Parts: sequence; structure tokens; C-alpha cells
Amino acid sequence: MSVPPGRLVLGALPDPVLRTLTHFEQAFGAVVRLKQVAREPGAADEVLYASAGFDHADEDPASVAAFSHAGGEVLVEIGSADNATPSAVCQALAPALELAFESSREIEFFTSELSERFEEINLLYSISETLGSTLDMDSGARKILSEVRDVMGAKRGSLWVHRDDDDELVLAAEVGEDGRAGPISPHDPDAITSMVFREGRSIIASRRPTSAEREAGGGGDSFLSVPIRYSPGSGESRTVGVVNLIGRQDGGRFSAANQKLLAAIATQVGAAIENNRLVQESLSKERMAREMELAHDLQMKLLPAVERFEAAQVSARVQPTEQVGGDFYQLFELPEGRVGVMLGDVSLHGFPSALIMTLTISAAGIYARETDSPAEVLRQLDDALADELATTEMYLTVFYGVIDRAAGTLVYSNAGHPHAFAVHEDGTYERLTATDPPVGFAGPDSYGEDSLSWNAEDDLLFLFTDGLPDTLRSPDGQKPEDLVLDTVVRHRFSSPAQIVEALFALAPAEASGRMGDDRTALVLRL
Repeated sequence: MSVPPGRLVLGALPDPVLRTLTHFEQAFGAVVRLKQVAREPGAADEVLYASAGFDHADEDPASVAAFSHAGGEVLVEIGSADNATPSAVCQALAPALELAFESSREIEFFTSELSERFEEINLLYSISETLGSTLDMDSGARKILSEVRDVMGAKRGSLWVHRDDDDELVLAAEVGEDGRAGPISPHDPDAITSMVFREGRSIIASRRPTSAEREAGGGGDSFLSVPIRYSPGSGESRTVGVVNLIGRQDGGRFSAANQKLLAAIATQVGAAIENNRLVQESLSKERMAREMELAHDLQMKLLPAVERFEAAQVSARVQPTEQVGGDFYQLFELPEGRVGVMLGDVSLHGFPSALIMTLTISAAGIYARETDSPAEVLRQLDDALADELATTEMYLTVFYGVIDRAAGTLVYSNAGHPHAFAVHEDGTYERLTATDPPVGFAGPDSYGEDSLSWNAEDDLLFLFTDGLPDTLRSPDGQKPEDLVLDTVVRHRFSSPAQIVEALFALAPAEASGRMGDDRTALVLRL
């Protein structure tokens, strides 16, 4: 409010006070002076206001009244009045001015409160916007923490997130002065952050001042720590982290209102942390699924393409119970028209067995071309894989046979593989029994070999793994292996591809959910 010429306003008076003074001056022709009574003995009173024509330094008033304001005393002095006695004007003006000062104080208080609430609402809105627009929790957390620190006037802020895999509180973001970098154990008995995480409750504390701070007349910083909690739609809420504010810029102490605001922010952050964890978990699963799908494709490409194998009529199929597995087969075109056939089954299944399978295929491809003896090939395989099998506590059963069309023989070595058969034209079959223990169990003197006559035109070599019969259930109580062999015998004049198709039709695709092991079958006719 502007002041008319001739008036003297020395104090910072609120507009309601100035309006009240102007009204009394105009209504009663009053000459008014306001003084702030000195608080210290011997000090001069401070003149806050004086009407035109009032010698504020020397002139004695005709009437005086007093009222309290801001913990002090204010004097209302009336020099003269045209339309009423100075005493009456003074007695009326003093309470009016006291009320004007009080209303100004309340307006100022509520304006400040409204400004703070607006700032807090704006902060919560800004945080919601930040959390909704980023998947990068690190940069989002730092931005949020910076805004919280500025609004609450803190010197430093830190946000700690609990990491389940190693049970530690890790520093997700910090702003302001350097502090502890962590990680922190949730069980640390001396760390306030750990205590707040364990107990799930907020605290306002003060750090003890250092000697230097005490000598400088300062105190320790105020400390506000709030748990970050996540409340799912169903189930109990849980603490997922802690947010800390350390020190006030004004040197004061954090208030209960600060704690309430920070708790509201922490709730938003808790939901964001959990959402971020779920997103990362989902992305990790998707990435793992893509990687496993790629691993499956690569593993299948390691197996020979039977349609391009010209030395014999052959069909084979490998169906892992997971994306990758430990079943495999190999085909070799050997000198002098001979054909090498290998089929193996690594114990267990999944990714570890797939690694052993890959090593076996690589090594077998080398050794089968270095020696004519199936027993020697398995001997070298055992030597090459011994350390890896011992480390992984796995083993593998392997059948390796060499068919010599000219000699009419099948020479083979069998390292503990039970499912190897020669099927003859008349429908009879014979098991090509194991000559030695599985690879990984055999000793240095292991691997022998056996042989039988082979009719290249009529005989079938049939190899499979135990996953194939494991999924079968015969309605008449027939053993699963017998059901498999009977299927091959019935289709023995069909092509190898048709026989393999008939075998896998015994346990169709919907039965794959019951698979306990990888399924593999190979049928070969020269």
C-alpha cells in the first residue's frame, strides 16, 4: 500500500495496519504515532509510523495506549484529533491495530503454509512423473533425491535399496556432501540405516557435534531416515530400502511434517523399485529365453544333417526335455566305404549336460577319423572328458559302431548304453550289449569291442535313449521298451524316416510335458 505525502513509515508495516491507520486519520482527523518499545534497558523506542504534522522525535502525545505484538509492546500515541477526543481515538485505535497486526501474522502464516503444501504437492507430482517416465532406476532415484533435498532444505540425501541375492543394502543414489558409499549389512547393529530397514519405522535423530563444531558454536546435524516399503495388492507389505536426509541448510531439526512427506515419497519410490525389479526380472527371463532358444538352435546344428548323409539311409531325431539337452548322435563316412555311427546320452539334462554333449561331439569327430577301432575311440573320449566329467559329477553312455559293407560286419564298443539293437529281416532283433561302463566311470584298462555279421541289404541298426520309452504307457501292460521294439519290427520294411516318425508318434507332442529325460532315436540301413 502506498503512503500519502507527509507520513513517515519507518517500520515494515503490513497493509492491514496501514489501512487501519489511514481510516482513523481520515475519520477522526487524528494525528498518530506508533512506537516499538525497546527490549533492552536504556535503549530508545523505535518509531514505526508517524502522521503528517507529528514531530515524532520530541512532541509529547495527548493520549497513549499499548498492545502486545510479536512478543513485544507497541505504543499507540495520539497527538490530536478533530472529531473526537484523543483519548477516545487512542482507546479505539489500539485494539484495532492489534487485530490488524494479528490478522497480518495469520495471513503470513497461512500463506507460508500454503506455499509449503503447494511445494510438497508439486514435489509429489514431479516424483510421480519421474517414476512414470523412466525405467532407469539409478538416474530416476538421483533426480528424485535431488528434488527432495532442495524442497526440505537438506545438506545431503541418500537412497539405499535392499539386494536380495546377497542380502545387502546398496547405495542407489546420493546427492550433496559425500557420505558412506556402502554396501551396508541389514544386520549392522551400529548403522541407523540398517536399524530403520530392520524395524521398518522412521526416526529423527541428531548427530553428535565434533570437537571442532562445538568450539565453533555449532551442533550436530539433524538426521531423518525413513523406510521404503512396498505394499502389494494382496499380501503383507515389506521394506525394500531406506531413504535418508542428513543436515538442514538452516541448521535446524527435521520436523514431523518432513517425516510425513518423506514417508509419502518413500511409498511411491517403493512401488517404483518393485516395478523396476519385476521389469528387470521379466527382461532377464525374456533374454534368457532368447539365449536358450539360440542355444537350442546351435545345438541342433551341431548334429549331422541326416538328409545329406550319402553313405547310408539314416534318420534321427533329438528332442530335449528342456531347450538344450545331453542326447546326441554322430555319423562318419570312413575310408573303404565303412560307416561310423555313434549315439550318446549324458546323465541329467539341461545346460550342463549340453556342454558335455558339445565337447563329446567335437572330440568324437577327431578320434573317429584317427583310428579304425571303436574301442580306441571310446578310450580316447574317456581320457579327454575325464576331468570335465569329474568336475560336473556327470557321466555319459555311448554306443559307437562301425559297419563294413564289404566285410559284412558290425564292430562296436558300448560304454554302458543299454538301448542299441540290430533288427533283422525276419523280425528278430538282438541287443548290442554293453562292453564297458559309461564314460566317466571306466578305468584305464577299459574299452573292448564286439562284432556281429551284418547283412547290408536287410539289417537295421536301431539306437535310442531311455527318454523315448519313459513316456510310454501300454494299455495291455507291455513293457515300454518292448513297445518301442515292436514298433520298429512292424515298420522294418519302411524307410528309416518313417520308422522314426512312428516311434515319436507313440508319445505325441502333448506327452512332452511328462518327459523326464531327453528323447532320441536313430535308425540306419545301408
